[in-house]
Amino acid sequence: MMPTQTQLRLRTLLFWAVPLLLLALPLVTNAYVQFIANSIVIFALVALGFNFVIGNLGQLAFANTALFGLGAYGSAILVNSFGLPWIVSIPLAGVAGAAGGFLASAAALRGIRLYYLAIITLAFGELMRWLYVHGKSVTGGTDGMGLPAQSLFGFSLTDDRAKFYIFLVVAVLLFKATLNILRSRVGRSVMAVRENEVATASLGIPTARIIVFAFMWSGFVVGCAGALFALHTSYVFPESFGMLHLIVSFAMVLVGGLGSVIGAVLGAAALTILPEYLRSFPGMEELFFGLIVIAVLLALPDGLASLLRKLSPIFVERYYRE
Repeated sequence: MMPTQTQLRLRTLLFWAVPLLLLALPLVTNAYVQFIANSIVIFALVALGFNFVIGNLGQLAFANTALFGLGAYGSAILVNSFGLPWIVSIPLAGVAGAAGGFLASAAALRGIRLYYLAIITLAFGELMRWLYVHGKSVTGGTDGMGLPAQSLFGFSLTDDRAKFYIFLVVAVLLFKATLNILRSRVGRSVMAVRENEVATASLGIPTARIIVFAFMWSGFVVGCAGALFALHTSYVFPESFGMLHLIVSFAMVLVGGLGSVIGAVLGAAALTILPEYLRSFPGMEELFFGLIVIAVLLALPDGLASLLRKLSPIFVERYYRE
């Protein structure tokens, strides 16, 4: 059932009400909870960008971690080597991620699709990780790169509470931009490619360019998240952008709901909080984590977002993958 105009207005109101309420979160949390909250914001952006390609576009891809790393390393390099303020590095890290998205998907312009393109994106991710490790003069190699203490308008950004407000603003802007794209003509073309690329091409839509655009927007979102991650951890290591991160990001998208913007937040929150509870079972964390993810996917094939869809039409997303 499609939401009515009233329900759509309520959903818009809810979109802005949630971040406004979250502004009070740093006032009631301790340092540990605040660190987790910051992580959720960052990984919600990672899941959002990843979902734009595999959920909304319908293309299996594995370059997400590489684009995340490009943003994180790009931000750290701009701050350390060029002396730019960290806040200025955020959109530039997004541009670096978008450039990586173009390189990872350029083969689509030659007609390469599906599993072949997926393998290319996987190879691209491994290539970038190799560069992080062996480009020691630029990336610091296996030692990684540190990010010096930052400030904004005279306020120190060493406290997680101060970081949260900036992370929240960046996340809201990127989520809103993504929603606007999905509701635009370009967004409808992205979803049309997902449903039937041949039929979409027959309408005169340049499907190859649409695919490349989707990868580039995904890279921009994830690249910006990488810049936030660099400040969040204050240090960037190659190990942060390996296969494990790729698997967890993929799980966030599936658990949250494939093709769902709301699902990106739910999946990131669930799989960021879950490992913290599993620390009570040393040596068994990975086993329990895997079992719980499998159980959720079996019980909710459409992800956690499907629960909200059952509660109210307000949460029905027209661009949701049915």
